[in-house]
Amino acid sequence: MKFINYLEKIAGVDIYALTSFGIFFAFFIAMTIWALKADKKLIDEINRIPLNN
Repeated sequence: MKFINYLEKIAGVDIYALTSFGIFFAFFIAMTIWALKADKKLIDEINRIPLNN
C-alpha cells in the first residue's frame, strides 16, 4: 500500500498541509521584510562572518 493511501484514511489531514504552508509563508514574508529593512552595515557584517577566524 502506498503512503498516500494511508494519508487519505486520516480524518482532517488537509489541515496539516494548510498549517505548514501558512507557517512557511509567514516566515518567508517576515524574512523578506527583515531583509529589505535591515541596516546595510549589519548585512555586510553578517556576510563577513564565514571569513573571520
